[in-house]
Amino acid sequence: MKGACLCGAVRVEVTEREDWVSACHCDLCRIWSGSAFWGFAAPDAAVTVTGTPARYRSSSFAERAFCGTCGTHLWLRDDDADHYEFCPGLFEDLRDAPLTREVYADRAFACVPLEGTHPRVSRQEYERDFPHVQMEGSDGQI
Repeated sequence: MKGACLCGAVRVEVTEREDWVSACHCDLCRIWSGSAFWGFAAPDAAVTVTGTPARYRSSSFAERAFCGTCGTHLWLRDDDADHYEFCPGLFEDLRDAPLTREVYADRAFACVPLEGTHPRVSRQEYERDFPHVQMEGSDGQI
């Protein structure tokens, strides 16, 4: 699959990917995306990036990348990950990919309900399984 930002300054080629598309409604993803962060995983060895993406350290455990010219969101990447979590909108080939999971589903905006029978993981469930992502403060606000 080949994709690019709006202005074409950053291009991405992915030769292998995981067979899922996930939506995340955590505060960081909501602020970054305006609603939910959509992502799919591709292993490091299957990814070629051309151009120079800008990177922002969005938490103590991850960075987010975007085009420094047009602002297109590109990926989220945990420090200890061996893969990228790309925004599927970069790739026309993913137009028909189904949503396979929703995390922080209990924090989703009421105006953007996601249809389907996919698993909906609450904040409590997700942070139990991945304690390194716990939001600062007891109320989940950053």
